Amino acid sequence: MTTAVSEARTQPAPPRQHRKRTRRRRVTPWLMLAPATLILLVMTGYPLVKMAINSFQKYGKAQIFGAPPEWIGLKNYTDTLTDPTFWAVAGRSFALMAVLVVATMGLGILIALLMMRVNAFFRLLISIGLLLAWAMPPVSSVVVWGWIVDTKYGLLNWVLNTVTGTTNWSGHSWLIDPLSFYAVLTVIITWMSVPFVAFTVYAGLTQVPDEVLEAAQLDGAGAVKRFGFIVLPYLRSILLITAVLQMIWDLRVFTQVYTLQGLGGISSQTDVFGTYIFHLGSSNLGAAGAVSFIMVAMMLVISIYYVRKTVKDEEI
Repeated sequence: MTTAVSEARTQPAPPRQHRKRTRRRRVTPWLMLAPATLILLVMTGYPLVKMAINSFQKYGKAQIFGAPPEWIGLKNYTDTLTDPTFWAVAGRSFALMAVLVVATMGLGILIALLMMRVNAFFRLLISIGLLLAWAMPPVSSVVVWGWIVDTKYGLLNWVLNTVTGTTNWSGHSWLIDPLSFYAVLTVIITWMSVPFVAFTVYAGLTQVPDEVLEAAQLDGAGAVKRFGFIVLPYLRSILLITAVLQMIWDLRVFTQVYTLQGLGGISSQTDVFGTYIFHLGSSNLGAAGAVSFIMVAMMLVISIYYVRKTVKDEEI
């Protein structure tokens, strides 16, 4: 009796039941993803479609009084791509992005390595300091740094006067000149972005096997060689996705630039993509939509290497 029951259980399921089970396994993941997909379509899809429609239309004074916008095809795109102002903004945006990514990734990796070397107490202090910088709202951080570089009562000018023993820095403006404006902006954004990189890299460093590092040290490999030939291969995927995310975030930065411009910067000389689209949208919504789509295309080009590498790794 027992043998007959066990043989019945081991017999393969009928073809129809097997097909139903296979179909259920295929449909279940899509059903689980459906709520999140629906939310993304509502929250992201509609604004994206609306922006695409606006980019093919012309908005003027007539639209203020309720007149429908005029369809002009690709004119907004051609006007944008032939506008020297757009390319000046693009140059500033990419230059700022490059400086920010190098500074943020470099400092973040160094801080992560430092956290691996210090004891638990100092590691806790460093973590608290990073969390405080990370948790501060962007507007609040810009206002605080604005006080530091203030023309009349700024701490930076006072320190420079004290160190040099002169009054040459009294009344010096750090935001009027575009170069010093971007220097202040770089400090602010780097200060706020380093914690993410430091925590991410530190989490990756904790996964590097200690026995491999010890074996390399016994073989005579120095700290630089151990980091280059052992640690970096383990961190390659983490560093890649972190760098791509930093490039995208730094390319579309808005809050810090806009707030700092309000404290004394000249918008026409310091605009990046985010503030340029904002200022352009107040007078020409169609052109702002075209610039937004061009910016999205640029960010897709930046991230395409990561996407291709991720797909290849999944196939392997």
